[in-house]
Amino acid sequence: MGKLINILPVSNLRQDAAKVLKQLRDNKNSIIITQRGRAAAVIIGVEAYEKSEHDKEILHLLAKGDREIETGDGYDIDTVLAEADLLLSQEPS
Repeated sequence: MGKLINILPVSNLRQDAAKVLKQLRDNKNSIIITQRGRAAAVIIGVEAYEKSEHDKEILHLLAKGDREIETGDGYDIDTVLAEADLLLSQEPS
């Protein structure tokens, strides 16, 4: 079963921000905030944000590696794998 999409009007966020923050901590899903019936923002918990930033860093390094391969620059495979292992061991839980 896929993730449930949580949609919340901004007026509800104003009325009970503490409850919304608890919901983020408890179920780890993002919440789409609407304003005048249209999506205006997305709120995610700290853990999800940290994981997203970590994943972006890994993707950035992979893209950099692809560019280096194309230009003939870069590092040997053992160095790359050691750096990848280090990054993966630091992944937030």
